[in-house]
Amino acid sequence: MAPRILVIRGGAIGDFILTLPAIRLLRENFPQARIEILGYKHIVALAESRFYAEGSRSIEYAALASFFIPNAELAPDLVEFFGGFQQVVSYLFDPDHIFENNLRRCGVKNFIAASPRIDDSQHASCQLARPLQSMALYLEDPAARLYPSPEDRAFASGFLGNIRSPVVAVHPGSGGERKNWPLENWIALCRWLVSKEASLLLVGGEADEERLFALERAAPVKIARRLPLCHVAALIERCSFFLGHDSGVSHLAAAVQTRCILLFGPTDPEVWAPANPGVQVVRAPGGSMENLELAAVKQAISAGFFAGES
Repeated sequence: MAPRILVIRGGAIGDFILTLPAIRLLRENFPQARIEILGYKHIVALAESRFYAEGSRSIEYAALASFFIPNAELAPDLVEFFGGFQQVVSYLFDPDHIFENNLRRCGVKNFIAASPRIDDSQHASCQLARPLQSMALYLEDPAARLYPSPEDRAFASGFLGNIRSPVVAVHPGSGGERKNWPLENWIALCRWLVSKEASLLLVGGEADEERLFALERAAPVKIARRLPLCHVAALIERCSFFLGHDSGVSHLAAAVQTRCILLFGPTDPEVWAPANPGVQVVRAPGGSMENLELAAVKQAISAGFFAGES
């Protein structure tokens, strides 16, 4: 029987994608193993049956709560589930080892506690892969990669139809307002891109709705609203380039190897920007997005994608 490896990873979209290089280490070094991921199902879907993992389970399962109580009565189905893995790698915050001890009660013998916390010592993907060094696994390439399925790509083809090239994907939001470029700048930039005969694809979720609506009114755009992440990945994969902030969607765009221009403010791109080729970071002066001039972003786009036009 093939060995079974479980990776436990909560967190947001970007957190998960930054962990993919570590999961890739497991996949490449244990090609015969069955790898499963315990996490948020809508995020883990990016990896399930798409190179990294053969299965997944939702972290939003009420019975899991008992695993954070010392010596609690544990759900029999979870005892059986966890006990079936030869190796568990957990990125849950567990400073008192309560979760770890309860997993060991299930029969887990090989357990790696991989802290989800990131400091400024090196790129986040390298930090997230560091705990695997106890298995003699060393990360050389911190770039995350995603592999949309044929079904994902078929959806993207149908969604975009015969949209005119070049198609520019734009995600005008992020997980925090301090990371966002002012909306009026996005409006001006989108109008400028349309004047360059680019077709615009806006992507976003519920938290981005206000910004998407404002851009929809300001310029001719096609909007991908609240789509499954696998479909978003396949859509962005078909675009000529991507514009965004320090966000999970930006990591997704880089991971499908679409060229990116990313606007960074208060966060350090040496730690948090995607490590993929084709990613260019435009840093806001003083770390404040209010200080990032429209002209600087247009110049970066022109130099990278419009052959020096301004």
